[in-house]
Amino acid sequence: MKLSDLRPAKGATKNKKRKGRGIAAGQGKTAGRGTKGQGARAGGVKGPYFEGGQLPLVRRLPHVRGFTNIYRIPYAVVNLEALEKAFEAQAQVTPEVLLQKGLIDNSQRVKVLGRGELTKALQVSAHAFSDSAKEKIAAAGGSVSELAWQRPPRRVR
Repeated sequence: MKLSDLRPAKGATKNKKRKGRGIAAGQGKTAGRGTKGQGARAGGVKGPYFEGGQLPLVRRLPHVRGFTNIYRIPYAVVNLEALEKAFEAQAQVTPEVLLQKGLIDNSQRVKVLGRGELTKALQVSAHAFSDSAKEKIAAAGGSVSELAWQRPPRRVR
């Protein structure tokens, strides 16, 4: 068998309709476009945006609303339930350790939230804490220390 012998399976391919090749071909004369009108003309089909002169749906819908707060402080959020699973008692929890364990995805500010229960005494260092997280960490016998955040150096292009 050679490459030139390869053929598609029987019935797998259909012959293309050759429109506008005479009456006997079955698609002659108007070639399936009907008679007269916009659709019968060359280049007559308008795009999906066109609605016959009516204001298109895309333009009737409201555009971008609101604004982007340029002073927003993004935090990587970690809940107490994740700390409970990931750390042993008396462990030091810092952003670097959280990054190594895969609990946060990059070296941004870390905020600890109080979802879940904490039974182990942990020394947690982060940039921000919710009030409930502070209470639960203290109740479990652990300690909380808030870190000062420094902006990473800018990349020069």
